[in-house]
Amino acid sequence: MKKPEVDISQCTLCQGCVEVCPEVFRLNDAGYVEVVELEVYPEECINEAIKYCPEDCIVWEED
Repeated sequence: MKKPEVDISQCTLCQGCVEVCPEVFRLNDAGYVEVVELEVYPEECINEAIKYCPEDCIVWEED
């Protein structure tokens, strides 16, 4: 299964991914962007988040 991953060491917390795809990305209690656990990830929405990420820190990972 494909799953998006966020490299938090590169993330500047612009929260663009949260705005574009809030069903997948959220800000956690520690103040970092995290990926919500889902059975199936909406590719189109995540691809938009990847496209708009200024740091290119979102990638698809194969499970």
